[in-house]
Amino acid sequence: MKTTGTQIRFAAAAVASAALAALLAGCATQPSGPMATASLRATTGNTTTGTVRFAQSGSQVLVTGTITGLKPGAEHGFHVHEKGDCSSGDGMSTGGHFNPTSHPHGRHGMGTHHTGDLPSLKADANGSASFSFASGTLSVGSGVNDVVGKGLIVHRDPDDYRTQPTGNAGPRLACAVISRS
Repeated sequence: MKTTGTQIRFAAAAVASAALAALLAGCATQPSGPMATASLRATTGNTTTGTVRFAQSGSQVLVTGTITGLKPGAEHGFHVHEKGDCSSGDGMSTGGHFNPTSHPHGRHGMGTHHTGDLPSLKADANGSASFSFASGTLSVGSGVNDVVGKGLIVHRDPDDYRTQPTGNAGPRLACAVISRS
């Protein structure tokens, strides 16, 4: 069988993609800085729970986790909130989105946004969402954007990324306090 230039380019791209994935996986499993964890507990009348980890690596924070008890196939708003207080039962005691830089609400990783604006969660057919993303706006353990001691909220509805200051993400399904680990 004769190999074409296109086949060689596809093979080279596949090798490069595999190498990049291995490099990123290596970085993800060996954070170089402080770490924090949030154990999400369901708010009153809900069943959403999960664990989220924050690992500082240079100027980036790797955020990973799995959340269950979500509406199957639905998208859910996901935010760091200003207060690490889940005492209210409905998650409202966490206050508004964490926003120490006074930016408008927006989409994580695209233009200006609250420090606490995270990518929305997409639940699978079983109501579970597993995720891993890097953030250049969060920090763990120091600085104005430090998430340690803040609240973490999963919302019922998708974030519209426009409505100020909340993204119109609806009621709070789960709440956690982000703690240094």
